[in-house]
Amino acid sequence: MSDSEGTADSKDTRQAIMEATFRALSEHGYTDLRVRDIGEEMELSRQLIHYHFDGKYDLLSSFLEYVIDQYEGSVEVEAAGRPRAELDARIDQCLFGPGFDEFTHWDRMKVYHELYAYAQNDDEHRELFDEHYDRLRGSIVDVVEDGIEQGEFRDVDAELLGQLITDVIHAARERRLSLGHEDAPAEAREAIDEFVLDSLYPTN
Repeated sequence: MSDSEGTADSKDTRQAIMEATFRALSEHGYTDLRVRDIGEEMELSRQLIHYHFDGKYDLLSSFLEYVIDQYEGSVEVEAAGRPRAELDARIDQCLFGPGFDEFTHWDRMKVYHELYAYAQNDDEHRELFDEHYDRLRGSIVDVVEDGIEQGEFRDVDAELLGQLITDVIHAARERRLSLGHEDAPAEAREAIDEFVLDSLYPTN
């Protein structure tokens, strides 16, 4: 087997482990999860988990990075598009999610927010979530600053606005997941449009 084939096999194996972790977490939750539970969700040998990861914590840290990468890499924005269109795409992706072959956006968000809730007691995971928050907020700030520079948006505090939008996204997702308010993302989207994004345009 060539090095490239070995790398591809290793990548496919890790992908299978990550998806098995999704299934196991969805069924057992974070506190009751065992490596054995993940192994039972795989068609491959459970020993492969121990080959690739040094225990449950190492696996869950890699899994968290995997979930974050999925969302950060899934935002599709047209080249040379207008700032408002890019903002809409980024916000919609965070609130309503990309499509997945297995497990819906909300299945995945349930797992994400469960790990998020435990991050207050875990320095490494808290750092991963903090970096993700900064990148999400930063991507919105960058678009707002571009819009201001291009004259599409009026001059505003882009950092503060980016933080506001990011916090509204997180609150709406949590309200849907924790309280069962299924209309929370759509309501948040409407509020962001009316009270934030529409106000970015200069008044004549």
